[in-house]
Amino acid sequence: MSKTILITGAATGLGKGTAIGLAQTGHKVIATVENWPQVTQLQQDATDAGVELTVEKLDYLELDDHDTVLRKYGEVVDIVVLNAATGQTGPVAEVPVDRMRKVFEVNVFTTLELAQRFAANFVSRGSGKIVFVSSIAGFWILPYLAPYVASKHALEGIAQIMRHELEGTGVKVATINPGPFRTGFNDRMYDTVDQWFEPGVNFSHEAPLREMQAQMAGEDLQLDPQPMIDFMVDLIPQDEHKFRNVYPEKFVDDVRQYQESLWTQPMTKTARQ
Repeated sequence: MSKTILITGAATGLGKGTAIGLAQTGHKVIATVENWPQVTQLQQDATDAGVELTVEKLDYLELDDHDTVLRKYGEVVDIVVLNAATGQTGPVAEVPVDRMRKVFEVNVFTTLELAQRFAANFVSRGSGKIVFVSSIAGFWILPYLAPYVASKHALEGIAQIMRHELEGTGVKVATINPGPFRTGFNDRMYDTVDQWFEPGVNFSHEAPLREMQAQMAGEDLQLDPQPMIDFMVDLIPQDEHKFRNVYPEKFVDDVRQYQESLWTQPMTKTARQ
C-alpha cells in the first residue's frame, strides 16, 4: 500500500537515493533539504529519474522551516525518516567543544524536536512510524570521530526509550544503522579537522589521525551506497520489521564482539614511542 513518507537530509547521498527510490516504488515522498539551491537541484534530479517528489526547504536550525513543514504535512505523513546529519572530527581531548555542540544540535536536539512534533500527530491519530537514521557508530567507535560517534550514541538512547514509551499508542519507532558508504559524507567529515588542528600546536599526534582520515576516504573501507539505498527503500514502508536494522549485516558480529570486549577491556597507559 502506498505511504506518505517525509525524509530529511535528502539533498545528497543515502537520503537522495532513498527519496527517489521510494517515489519510484509508488510512495508519495516529501523530501526536505537544507537550502534553496538544493531544492532546485533535487527537483531536477527527480525529473531526470522520472519521478515526482515534493521538495521542501528544511534547515534544521531554522524554526520557521520546522513550522512550515509541520503545518503543511504533519497531518498527512504516515512515516517520518529522520536522516539529516552532520559531523566533525579530531581528537576528543582537543576538539573545540563548540564543534561538538553543533553536531549535537543537528544530530540529537533538532532530530528529537522533529520526532516529538511528529510523535504528537501520530499519537493523536493512533498510527505512524518514526525512523531514526543512526549509524553503526551509534554502538561502535571510530577514533577521531568523537562528535559524530557521541551524537549517534545519544540518538540510539533516545530511539530506544521512545520505542518503549510509545508502546500501546500505535506509533512505531525504529532505527536504520548504515555502515560506511561512499557518499562523500565521511570524506568531508574528516576534512573538518583541518579547519582547526595545527601540528605542533595541538598536543595530539598527527600521524594516527591522518591514517584514519586516509582510511575513511579510501576505497577499501567505504562501500557502494546503492545496496544500502535499496535496503532502506524496501524497509521504510514496511508495517512490521525489527527495531534495529544494521546494514550490511556482516557488521553485526563485529559490533557484538566490540560491545562484549568493553566488559573486560583494561584501562591502559601505554606511552607513545
